[in-house]
This record gives sequence, C-alpha cells and structure tokens, in this order.
Amino acid sequence: MTLEDALHRLAGTPYRKYVRTAVELPDAQRAVSATLLWQLRVLAGWLPPGGGRLLRPLAAGFEVANVASRLSAQNGPGADPQAAAWQPYRLGALETAWRRLEHAHTPAELRAALAASAWGDPGADTPWALVSGMRMAAARRTATAVPSARRWARGRAALLTAREVFVHQRRLSEPMRRDAAELLGSRAVDAPSFRDFRARLPSEARWVLADVEEPEDLWRAEARWWRVVDRDGAGMLRDGRSGPQEVVGAVAVLSVDAWRVRAALESAARAGRLLEEFDALV
Repeated sequence: MTLEDALHRLAGTPYRKYVRTAVELPDAQRAVSATLLWQLRVLAGWLPPGGGRLLRPLAAGFEVANVASRLSAQNGPGADPQAAAWQPYRLGALETAWRRLEHAHTPAELRAALAASAWGDPGADTPWALVSGMRMAAARRTATAVPSARRWARGRAALLTAREVFVHQRRLSEPMRRDAAELLGSRAVDAPSFRDFRARLPSEARWVLADVEEPEDLWRAEARWWRVVDRDGAGMLRDGRSGPQEVVGAVAVLSVDAWRVRAALESAARAGRLLEEFDALV
C-alpha cells in the first residue's frame, strides 16, 4: 500500500475532513492529529460546565506541539522545511496558556510565559528544556487532575525520563526533575544506570519498561504504553457508567486510534519498510 492508497482509504472515515487536502506524509499525519483535537473539542462541548478541567491535561500534547513548532519556525525555514507553512493547532477551550505563548517572540519570552501559567517554569529557555519541561509538566498535571489516568501519566514520565537521561544523556532541568520525582520517586530519578532506574520505579510506572533491557529498546516501551492506554480506555467505556471515567476512556480510545493511523501512514509512505515496528504498535 502506498501513501496515496492510505489517504484514499481515509477519505471514507471520520478523518476525511482534514485529510482530504493532504498529499505529503507530514501534512497527512498532522491532519489526523487535527481530527483528534476536533473530536476532543466537541466532547468538551458536551460536558457540563467545568468539564474542560478534566480534558485540558489530556489534550496538553497539542499545546506542546504548538510550542515545538513555534520554536522550529523561529529558527527559520532553512532549519525546518515545514516552518514556513506552520499553523498552530486551534485549541479553543482546551488551551492552557496558548494565547499567551503565541505572542512570545523568543525562547526567553516563552519561558517567562510558561512560568506565569499552569505549566510552570521549565528551568531554562533552550528549545530542549522548553519542550521536554512541558511534556513532563503535562504528565504531572494529568496525574493530579485525572485520577483514572494517573497510571498512564506515571508510565509516560518513566518513558520521558529514560529517554532524556539514558538515550540523550541529558541532565534534567530542576523543575523537570522535580516533576519526575513527584511521579516516580527521587530514588528512580537519581538512578545511576538504566537497570537501576527500572528497578527503582514504583509499580504504577514499572510496567511500561517490563522486558526492556536497554535504552535503545524504548520504542517497544512506547508501543506498550499505547496498548495499555487502549486496553484501559476500552475497559472504562465497557463499564457503562456515565461520569468522568467514561470521558477519560473515550479520550484514550480516540487518541490511540489517531496514533495508530499516523503510524500506518508512515509505514505506507515508506512502502511497508516499518512493518516490524508497526506490528509491535498494534
């Protein structure tokens, strides 16, 4: 299957509204994400007043993506071919601080805007610190505001910490370390090796690294994280009780579907050369 074939098939699905104008892989994958965001905004509109407080942390990745794209655009089109055509995701009621962040013209201004918001100070104004700090803050915010997603948030924090420390060999900024320690415990965050890190994780986070012996295999842990979110979310929906848990389950199932579609599009664009990885995802 080619990317053109995959896009043709998506034309008969709920992704068609945004995918119909896509031709290249980055545009197609972004269109899938934009569809998910629209679905979450519609869901937020159906909730009673105050329901946005539940969905906002779960949709925080879109605001992180806006900041990451904004930083790439600020570096100029030569650094990122997509920068010139970049448009932010439209977050509506799901934004945390985007209207403030959108008007920041430098990394230093972005840091200041984050520090004055629910995101908190990322600890530095380098692109890495800004984006990674937001990702860890998103995990912390989810664990606090969405109890039924706390296990997912801790698993995500474990993945973020392992990737930054043991793959990229980076020292966590102090705010990022503080958020990670809140979710994983100081002993795990300060572990001298990947093996020690795995052993020191709390049970609510250790599952994500089960059978992952080396940092270079973290992509398998990422796939496991999504499969668990899918299974847990489907279970919440099958439970049949109306309430916050049912909403969280719907967000989980919709998010996993979009993630898998993005992966399938990439596999199609590469003429099936990602089949082994894609099999692990599904």
